[in-house]
Amino acid sequence: MKQFWNIVLGSFVGVWIALMLFSVISVFMSFAFMGAMSMIGKAPAATITDNSVLHLDLGCTVNERTTEDDFMSMLINSETVTVGLDEILCAIDAAKTDDRIDGIYIECNGISAGTASLYEIRNALINFKNESGKFIYAYGDNIPQSDYYLASVADSLYINTIGSIDLRGLAVTIPFYKNLLDKIGVEMQIVRVGTFKSAVEPYILTKISEANKLQYETFTSRIWGNMVNAISTSRGIEPSKLSEMTDSIVFLQETKYLVDNGLADVACYKHEFDDRLKMAVHGDTESDVNFVSPRDLANVQTSNSGDGNIAIVYAVGEIYDAGDEGINSAELAETILELADDDEVAGVVLRVNSPGGSAYGSEQIWEALQKVKQAGKPLAVSMGNMAASGGYYISCGADRIFAEPTTLTGSIGVFGMIPCMKELFEDKLGINQSVVKTNANSEFPMLNEKMTPAQRTAMQRMVNKTYELFVGRCAEGRNMPADSIKMIAEGRVWDGISAKEIGLVDEFGNLEDATEWVAAKAGINGSYNVIIAPVQKDFFTKYISKYINQGIEEKLQQEMGPMYQYRNEIKQITSRSKILCLTPEIVIE
Repeated sequence: MKQFWNIVLGSFVGVWIALMLFSVISVFMSFAFMGAMSMIGKAPAATITDNSVLHLDLGCTVNERTTEDDFMSMLINSETVTVGLDEILCAIDAAKTDDRIDGIYIECNGISAGTASLYEIRNALINFKNESGKFIYAYGDNIPQSDYYLASVADSLYINTIGSIDLRGLAVTIPFYKNLLDKIGVEMQIVRVGTFKSAVEPYILTKISEANKLQYETFTSRIWGNMVNAISTSRGIEPSKLSEMTDSIVFLQETKYLVDNGLADVACYKHEFDDRLKMAVHGDTESDVNFVSPRDLANVQTSNSGDGNIAIVYAVGEIYDAGDEGINSAELAETILELADDDEVAGVVLRVNSPGGSAYGSEQIWEALQKVKQAGKPLAVSMGNMAASGGYYISCGADRIFAEPTTLTGSIGVFGMIPCMKELFEDKLGINQSVVKTNANSEFPMLNEKMTPAQRTAMQRMVNKTYELFVGRCAEGRNMPADSIKMIAEGRVWDGISAKEIGLVDEFGNLEDATEWVAAKAGINGSYNVIIAPVQKDFFTKYISKYINQGIEEKLQQEMGPMYQYRNEIKQITSRSKILCLTPEIVIE
């Protein structure tokens, strides 16, 4: 008990120290911020000369949307580099027609991106090569699988003389917390609809269920098959041979094996590759190559002179009822309603990259999107890496749904999750509670008591009602009978190819395809202007808040030691809505 209060008091001290630091930082930032504003949110003026090369450094994390430059990261020399998918695609597209750009250099340094984002970038590179006639060169030392998927489109793929290529197939690792929760005295009380609704499994099982294993095997096989066929086409290697090499633990093979079997074209040192790139650009090795970053090209904007306005609304992250994390459903719904009422907006595209979240929040966003349609404006959805559960809920009512073959979607299911921490409170921490109440369920839900049969029945009734509403929204939006939706629902996650086959999406395509579809439906025959929403928070609000919160969390972690992981997990569980349309985070490696 003494240790517990030491931890609690230490935590309060940590928060107090962090707040004091905040006051000091605020004074500093008031001086630094004004001077830095000339740098924030925009790159230095691009220096694009003749015979330039677009440099795609894959040593980055790809987000859906370009954000302001992280000034605090620059101050602390952070090694984390984030790039917007929109920025990469815009740069590749601009390079096709910019006469100053001779080609593209892909530097394989370990990209972190979802499967659909990789698919979009790869398609953009293929279009660049086919439509521009310009070269694409790629080089890497030890090339990860995602990098190789992109680099395989190159005209010439160079690898270090003692380099490697990592082709191993796809795998999903799922952590299970049941034993941990048992040790700390927490029991997860689950009510759900959907055999495949696997978000709750880590809290109630110690290994994957057969139903969940089936759906994971299905969509990973489909996605991997798509990647293998793409590499096969670009490299001229039979899919069966690629699979054989993949099973041989390719990254442990000698470089000669990689070249002899067509995975790479030339083995050389970096300086030798640099000379080859100079020859491709200048015809000699004397002149340096002028490298242009994606931001340089993306910043070369043309003036808006279109015949109408199309709004692109980003819905990225987990759906919450409120707050600063992920998708704030209240704020997003308000933004959408404003666009519906704006006579200057001809149509709307919702870009979704979300595993879902709050069922209540999902319904609010769905209803706001219906107002767009009721205003006579075409509405399309462009799905990114994932548009599942609540992410599909907010998508299903669109006039047209676009997805990539490697998108994960569906997961039409609902669950409720209430932790019982009776053992943790009483046996582990020595905390007892007494309740004085006026009615039978005045205290419900109470974290230190199990649900009664009546409470569980009521919870299940609410989950069932929410599921029926979800199914009904899907049936209405997809123009399918509710029974047909239920046959493909049950919380099952589908890859984009399967989703198109069963009618959950309409066609394969990216954000640009969806935007052009909306413009055509809105009767815009020529060019159009794009409005991006919601407006991102300003630098000061976003980043000062981020770094103060980070400082507080670090202090708590230092004070609480091993108990911090429990606190973090319990906070995650208890901070969410009680009824969820949520798919677990799926990281395909």
